[in-house]
Amino acid sequence: INSVQIIEKNAEPEKTLLTYLRRNLGLTGTKLGCAEGGCGACTVMVSKYHPHQNRIIHYAVNACLAPLCSLHHCAVTTVEGIGSVASKLHPVQERIAKTHGSQCGFCTPGIVMSMYALLRNNPQPSMHDIQEAFQGNLCRCTGYRPILEGYRTFTKDNSTLPAQKLYDQSEFMPLDPTQEIIFPPELMVLNKQPQSELRFAGERVLWIQPCSLEELLELKATYPNAKLVVGNTEVGIEMKFKNLLYPVILAPAYIPELNIIQNTQDGIQVGASVTLTVLGDVLRAAVKKLPAHQTEVFKAVLEQLRWFAGQQIRNVAAVGGNIMTASPISDLNPVFMAASCKLTVMSKGEKRVLEMDGKFFPGYRKTILKPEEILLSIEIPYTRKGQYFSAFKQSPRKEDDIAIVTCGMNVFFKEQSNIVQSIRISYGGMAPVTVLATATCNRLLNRQWNEELLEEACTSLVEEMSLSPSAPGGMVTYRRTLTISLFYKFFLNVQHKLSLDLRKEVGVTVEDVRPEYATATELFHCHDRTLFLCLQAVPPGHNSDDVVGQPIMHLSALKQATGEAIYCDDIPCYENELHLALVTSTKAHALIKSIDTSDAMAVPGVVAFISAKDIPGSNMTGPVVYDETVFADDKVTCVGHIVGAFVADTQAHAQRAAKAVKISYEELQPVIVTIQDAIANKSFFQPVRSIERGDVAQGFKDSDHILHGEMHIGGQEQFYLETNCTLAVPRGEDGEMELFVSTQSASKTQALVAKALGVPANRVVCRVKRMGGGFGGKESRSTILSTVVAVAAHTVKRPVRCMLDRDEDMLVTGGRHPFFGHYKVGYMNNGRVLALEVTLYSNAGNSLDLSLSILERALFHMDNSYNIPNIRGTGYMCKTNLPSNSAFRGFGGPQGMMIAESWMSDVALSCGLPAEEVRRMNMYKEGDFTPFNQRLDQFTIDRCWEECMQLSDFNKRKDAAEQYNRQHRWTKRGLSIIPTKFGISFTAVFLNQAGALVLVYSDGSVLLTHGGTEMGQGLHTKMVQVASKTLGIPCSKIHITETSTNTVPNTSPTAASASSDLNGMAIYVSLIISFSAYFDRVNLSANGFYKTPDLGYDFETNSGRPFNYFSYGVAVSEVEIDCLTGSHKNLHTCIVMDVGKSLNPALDIGQVEGGFMQGLGLFTLEELRYSPDGYLYTRGPGMYKIPAFGDIPIELKVSLLRDTPNEKAIFSSKAVGEPPLFLAASVFYAIKDAITAARAESNLTGPFRLDSPATPERIRNACEDKFTKLCPPADPGTFIPWAVQV
Repeated sequence: INSVQIIEKNAEPEKTLLTYLRRNLGLTGTKLGCAEGGCGACTVMVSKYHPHQNRIIHYAVNACLAPLCSLHHCAVTTVEGIGSVASKLHPVQERIAKTHGSQCGFCTPGIVMSMYALLRNNPQPSMHDIQEAFQGNLCRCTGYRPILEGYRTFTKDNSTLPAQKLYDQSEFMPLDPTQEIIFPPELMVLNKQPQSELRFAGERVLWIQPCSLEELLELKATYPNAKLVVGNTEVGIEMKFKNLLYPVILAPAYIPELNIIQNTQDGIQVGASVTLTVLGDVLRAAVKKLPAHQTEVFKAVLEQLRWFAGQQIRNVAAVGGNIMTASPISDLNPVFMAASCKLTVMSKGEKRVLEMDGKFFPGYRKTILKPEEILLSIEIPYTRKGQYFSAFKQSPRKEDDIAIVTCGMNVFFKEQSNIVQSIRISYGGMAPVTVLATATCNRLLNRQWNEELLEEACTSLVEEMSLSPSAPGGMVTYRRTLTISLFYKFFLNVQHKLSLDLRKEVGVTVEDVRPEYATATELFHCHDRTLFLCLQAVPPGHNSDDVVGQPIMHLSALKQATGEAIYCDDIPCYENELHLALVTSTKAHALIKSIDTSDAMAVPGVVAFISAKDIPGSNMTGPVVYDETVFADDKVTCVGHIVGAFVADTQAHAQRAAKAVKISYEELQPVIVTIQDAIANKSFFQPVRSIERGDVAQGFKDSDHILHGEMHIGGQEQFYLETNCTLAVPRGEDGEMELFVSTQSASKTQALVAKALGVPANRVVCRVKRMGGGFGGKESRSTILSTVVAVAAHTVKRPVRCMLDRDEDMLVTGGRHPFFGHYKVGYMNNGRVLALEVTLYSNAGNSLDLSLSILERALFHMDNSYNIPNIRGTGYMCKTNLPSNSAFRGFGGPQGMMIAESWMSDVALSCGLPAEEVRRMNMYKEGDFTPFNQRLDQFTIDRCWEECMQLSDFNKRKDAAEQYNRQHRWTKRGLSIIPTKFGISFTAVFLNQAGALVLVYSDGSVLLTHGGTEMGQGLHTKMVQVASKTLGIPCSKIHITETSTNTVPNTSPTAASASSDLNGMAIYVSLIISFSAYFDRVNLSANGFYKTPDLGYDFETNSGRPFNYFSYGVAVSEVEIDCLTGSHKNLHTCIVMDVGKSLNPALDIGQVEGGFMQGLGLFTLEELRYSPDGYLYTRGPGMYKIPAFGDIPIELKVSLLRDTPNEKAIFSSKAVGEPPLFLAASVFYAIKDAITAARAESNLTGPFRLDSPATPERIRNACEDKFTKLCPPADPGTFIPWAVQV
């Protein structure tokens, strides 16, 4: 590892490389993000000598899945091994930091290693190579652009972007491939010697790596139920998440017969251990070399491989594993089945060849192999002239995603004709197994390939590929529509190729595809992204020593890029430290009858079970009102309710104990899951809030028209890359305890822990160095873990640590509130809105948490940027049996504004007027009053609007889109421009305050402490800039070490976008005090305190100022939708944002792009799916899709509005964290615009309902056409759905 020889005599088969690196070797640069190979935070590079290729290969892997035992004779390189701040950075580390591609930094080491592995194989990659290398990496902060832009500097075609740079490219170290770490020569020697069998016996699992086929078959005869593992990308997940145990594991990765690649008479034979990456290379070479008509199946396999997981998974996953896992939604099995691939299977003494046909998968995740048989190889066949083959995969997100429906389609025509001789169509995702549409295929034999055949095929497929309305996976109507929509794509594809081939070869003319249908046959292209930034110019005569307004790099960026930045779980283990695992409820509403821990306590290493009876203080807790418990006492009110916790010597033992506990419940009624359930049961938290201005009844009377509508906005998981983590260290005297926590609210954590322990707050210190992302998810919900860990540490009198696994974190912490809005709008013929009545319902979950403030902010933003003379808004908080929902960037604002844009779009559609004109006409002007009677001063939205129209070339773009839509039937483009106005301040007045402490040391250095926490937004960086300007000393003399409750007390949470405003002013105040003393060299410390002046709003009288000021922005987006599948491409986005006078344009642009991409996820991708009884299905990146590298708009322009100083905040700046998020609604309404064009083809006009997120399923179902008519949905109430809209 990193050139250090490691000899491990008794490797534990269940231990992953990640755990070994972090816990055994203390190499904490490699991070744990999801434990399922879906986020790339744990990426490292593995190098090994490949005997079959006779060369050393380097490849990126997910350390969270790689078994330690599989790394015999391998070299591992981690982020620490390629460079460090202390010695020398590697160019890959330097460039991501200096181009501002690292915000919270938690995903950075994984991205650095993906890039490093790419450069080791290809020192001058193309942009396409880079995007492919990052398919398996996620980032939640940056919006990806700066990462791609920074790494573009390694490409051959490194064209420089506009001059207004945020960094200087000439400073970068060049990449020198000769300086890289060499492959250890002693491994080379060992690899060339004859190998012997490896055996490792662990606590529960025996790992055997045979070195010959004979040994493997002998072992499989002895242990017929043993699992064969190559990449561990499936078995690893089953053992972790499905609680399955495989006592014997055989590792056949190095057996020569299983690694063969050879050309046969009929195709290419590939060994079952060959990885998907190698398979791709082999097929690509064949496609290049052979005539096109021979490689139709190869091209289809390659098309599926492009979207198969991420690079790290493809590098280790074996083709045999993909077949034998027998997943019903496998990407490759339908292709292999449609192509009639031949499989060679073998057991001791028998070898047989099977065809992959409809009988190969007899049941869910089963194949017809006998237990003692293994899969040796697969033969992928050549195609012939007159044969056409296509593969399709439809998934929620294009990159690294699990399929909804996949298929392989294969047709062979009689010689020189368009008459079908044979046809095979195979689907995944339409049954518990991969299936052949045999009945349909039989009907199509000897038929001409024309419209009649198409109609027959569609009717037949609808019958044959039926699904129960309660089928697992849900989306039943969509999946049924997809089977015929995808066949239609295949039909057009074949029709086009056939007409060309027949014309060319025999001069026979058959009808070609109509030109307006042509785009339906195109494959999805990866576009190179073009990015453009327009910043605020530094004003002339600006003092070069003044760092405020300069694009300074995030202060921790270099440490983050080398893995040296310390996060909560990276703190070295204490000598007698224990690990904790939660025990959570599996019922949504029930009484706990009994808890049996006998089996769990028998797990080795378990020390104690902690529950409500162990709490020394109070079990009641909660951020605002104490309506929650630390541990459920006798009743649980959601799935994921914390019942207890196990403490053990390792995390693995604690988790095993938690899974072994037996709890018996008595279920209670009703189980309220959805907003509709809550409305029906009148289950609401008090109070009900409302805001009214003008005379609403009169307004409706005066209107020409009135329309009603409703919209549902789904929730969203914060998906910070670093899950919640707490380390509690009891100090052994006076009840003192020190906590290291990943939280945005140090003071709230301190207070609630002290309450649970029954000690005064002065005995508890809470310390936060940095977080790997927060986004509001660590504002209040982080305390549910911290209190449990603190109680455990107090009980066992030893340090206790817990970092939640991703699935636990998603289950217990809640997320953004789902909202349902109902509106009634009165408007004139010209689109002017006179009256509005809107009712908002939020799904608060099982406790109040921050729901009231969130609902209030939603009501404060129900007008978005529109002046409605007569308006009434009412808000209800629904009390449901879901984990309590909480703060998330935007805090209710985006939900309120989304409903506003929904009625705005309805009004425009009803009037038949361009939406942008109706929006502009209704917009506020300087000096107008909001519904809550606050005057709009320094109102810049009209300037943002004009600049955005200009920068995006809106009118030209709109004409082009209309022209495109006239020429294309099955793809449509849409355009939208959306403004936003976001109020800055905590809606809870007492939180608008901050403190700071400045310590000046005798050598002239300054230690700065303030109440804000660093979670990637660059707060500490901005605060150092403020201090540098105030004192007139360089940034290098100022240091911020951490946020802690023993330096600045009673801090507000770092939230509401207001932290730079509040803490910046507090620092400014404290520095003004210390300014004179600093130059007199008086030893000194000074406290500063700041509270935002004249804030306060009263709902009873609708008076007062809830906000200090507003941030404004406007965005234009253009999209293209595929009307047959519902996929969409983000073609263009242009954002103009008013951030006042930016403190740091690099950080502010990062916030704008990051916020926009999170909004893009909220409105188009991310869907939390719950069962009707409140069970969350989407518990990790496998099922829950946040935007990936490929989701950024192909063309992105970001501009910060110039000359707009804001005297209400520090150095005329403005808050920038939350306001940009809502601008992603421009993508949603561009999609709605494109759907409108598609519906017009079916003569459907006027308003229609589109709920958020606009997933492929919703887009496809809204584009009604002849195919959707064939698949009507089942009537609600006649079945129990798999998932419900909460």
